[in-house]
Amino acid sequence: MTIDLQYLPSIEYFCAILKNDEIIIEAHEYFEKQSYRNRCRIQTTNKIDTLTVPVQNGNKKVLIRDLKIDYSQDWTRRHWGAIHSGYGKSPFFEFYSEYFKKMLDKKPDFLFDLNLELLTICLKLLRLEKKIIFTEYYQKNVENDYRGLIHPKRNHDSNNLYQSSIYRQNFGNEFEPNLSILDLLFCQGNQSLSVLKESLKIEQIN
Repeated sequence: MTIDLQYLPSIEYFCAILKNDEIIIEAHEYFEKQSYRNRCRIQTTNKIDTLTVPVQNGNKKVLIRDLKIDYSQDWTRRHWGAIHSGYGKSPFFEFYSEYFKKMLDKKPDFLFDLNLELLTICLKLLRLEKKIIFTEYYQKNVENDYRGLIHPKRNHDSNNLYQSSIYRQNFGNEFEPNLSILDLLFCQGNQSLSVLKESLKIEQIN
């Protein structure tokens, strides 16, 4: 499959990865605003918080690999504060949190590099081994195209990738589906892959 690289992606994103043996990361697209390329959703005290990575020249036509992160805003402290507030008391926070904090503290220049390293960490913690390659140039039409499919403005029910497999979350009485993979990892730890497999829809994309 070919898919865009996202920031601390959703469970649905990892369902897509789970059902494909070869993962082709789109490395030559233009950055798309208001997408999951620079944002994710986590659960904090009785609400869902959207964390957004600020970028330089995000309003211009910039290739994703050339897009720099804007560190003039203290977003890493804000993100880590929200993550710690939401998951600091979760069962597996102490085991997994340093992987993510160290990565944010590294402050890579480019969004693509940040997302790729975070994806690598997530796959490692999930114990999910996949072959990852990168596009060499942009093609409008490709087979098994997942680019833009997992999007804030698109309901996950329409994608036939993810179905809610309920697990114990930290807040609220109702289960919040399809949050960032952080929610699953911090709440379920070494059972995360089993939950992910239960969350995978059998149907293929139409």
